[in-house]
Formats: sequence, structure tokens, C-alpha cells
Amino acid sequence: MTISAEPGKQGVSVVRRAARLSVAPMMDWTDRHCRMFHRQMSRHALLYTEMVTSAALVRGGARQLLRFDPAEHPVALQLGGSEPAELAQAARMGEAEGYDEINLNVGCPSDRVQAGTFGAVLMTQPALVAECVAAMQAAVRVPVTVKCRIGVDEQDPEETLPDFLDKVRAAGTRRVIIHARKAWLQGLSPKENRDIPPLDHDLVRRMKARYPDLHVSLNGGIAGLDAVEAKLHHGFDGVMVGRAAYHDPAAVLLGADARLWGAAQSVRDRAEIVEAMRPHIAHHLESGGKLAQVTRHMLGLFAGQPGARAWRRILSERGQGSAAGLDVLDEALAAVPRPALEAV
Repeated sequence: MTISAEPGKQGVSVVRRAARLSVAPMMDWTDRHCRMFHRQMSRHALLYTEMVTSAALVRGGARQLLRFDPAEHPVALQLGGSEPAELAQAARMGEAEGYDEINLNVGCPSDRVQAGTFGAVLMTQPALVAECVAAMQAAVRVPVTVKCRIGVDEQDPEETLPDFLDKVRAAGTRRVIIHARKAWLQGLSPKENRDIPPLDHDLVRRMKARYPDLHVSLNGGIAGLDAVEAKLHHGFDGVMVGRAAYHDPAAVLLGADARLWGAAQSVRDRAEIVEAMRPHIAHHLESGGKLAQVTRHMLGLFAGQPGARAWRRILSERGQGSAAGLDVLDEALAAVPRPALEAV
């Protein structure tokens, strides 16, 4: 059975509750098909779009980038930009489409993003970030949040992070997601910036203690539901998981509803997750889409389980053609032994 959620705007308290566990916005990964797949495993986790630039929406007219299924709720739109009025207009567009939260990207370290003066480079301009947040807050009723790093380049996070949080807090934001690594804008690639700068979870924990009224979600280096629970136990309001939720989604999301929210699980095992995705895949194919556009996000479903390699191989090799259909999904599923299908 496909999970559905109440469409429409969620209240601030509802979004904060959902943010106990969220899946990070990841370019080329967390598109609407990925989010629908993740939603089958957790009814309650907060899901994020890929970053969408305010320029693409406001100047480029790319409103199709905002498309999502009501079953994805609770879902947040992440915006990239640094022009307050333009971000405010983009935020209004996101609210009109029904997003439950608007998030500002102050963490992406890519060269292209830096050239556009947004992402992690904005850590050096906290006053501008505050101006952007204030404009967005004034434009919408849904929560406006910020995802940031602990600092960039030669900044001392012990000094610059509190100053940054002071300013965005004064501008009206009440929830921040902090990736507990610096971003080195000079000398490291975006990929290297995900691994090489050391994690400092303790600094983020101290920021939560310093700003008890802020809802603080920790991001960076967290894999698996046990680790999520441990971080929540140690005082964080929420945990955001990125690559681990993509490469081994069941280890992060399957079981989360019961363990984090005390709610019943809508799916019991991996086989039910696949079955729950069938209507979405069928509709996508009927609309002229390709199987691989959906199943590429499902390759990690059986990570660490018997049959995982066969599952990935069949979907990767046979799912690419324009004629590939649900029969390819059936073939891949048949290659997975029953114990893996029923794994939780």
C-alpha cells in the first residue's frame, strides 16, 4: 500500500516534530522519485528537495522544478540564492505549491554555487544571510530554516558560528541544520569537502546548549538509525542524514516511525517497499517516463543483504532502455532471496 500523508501546509510544530529525522537535500539524488521511495519507509521523516536556485524560479520561470506528489508530505523546499527580494519571491512560490518548509542553502561548497554567491560562501556574509532570511520570513507563513556549515576556510568556528547563529536567529529563523564540518572553498573539491574536513559534533552540541530556543539538527557523518537515536539522546533536536540514507535507505528509514515517533510502520520489510512503489512507477511509465529514472534511487534497498548485487545489476543493466517496464523490477526482485526480502 502506498503511503499518503495529509496534503497542505503542516504547522511549525508538526514540521519540527518531523525534523527529528530528515533526509538531506542532495543534488541529482533527492528528486521527486527518490522522495517517494523514501516516503514508503517512513511516514514521518522530513524530506528535502534538491537545491533549487531562486533565479531559476523567478527569472527562469522553471516552476516545474517545484513539482511534487502530495504523498511526499512533510516535504521541504531548499532554495539557493543571495538576493533577498528574489528569495522572498521564490519562497512565496514554494509556499503556494504546498511545501511545508522553505530552507536556505548556506552549505554547498561547489565552484558553480560560489560563483553565484550562494551556498557555503555565504558563511562569510552573515548579515546578508540574515537579510535574506528576514525577507523570506516576511513573505511566507511556513517555517524558514537555514542549513549551514560550521565555517569556511580560515574561519574559527568557535567565533564565527555563534555570530552567524546570532544573526539568523535575530532575523527570525527558529530552526537550523548544521553540517558539522568546515567547507574549504579553496583547495578541496565538493566531494572532498564531504569527507576530509574533520567532523565537530561537539561544537554543534555546544551551540544547541548556547541557543536553547533554536531547534538544532545535526548533519554529517551519521549512518543508521541507532546513530540517529544516540544523537537525539545526547540533546540534539533533530538529525539529518545524507549519503547513508541514499546508499542504504532501509538502515536509516525502515523502523524509524516506530522508534522515533512511536507510530505504526506502514511497511514491514523490503519486499513491501518495492510493492508500495509499483503504482508510482506505473504512473511514471504511463506518463512517458523511463524506469531507470525511478529505480536508480532504489539500487541501495538491499544493501548488505544476500542478492543485493543481482538486484543492482538487473536494474542498472536492463532498466535503462525506453521499453523497460515493471517486468524488469519483477526480475530484479526474483533474484533476491526471501530472507533479504523480509529483512527489516
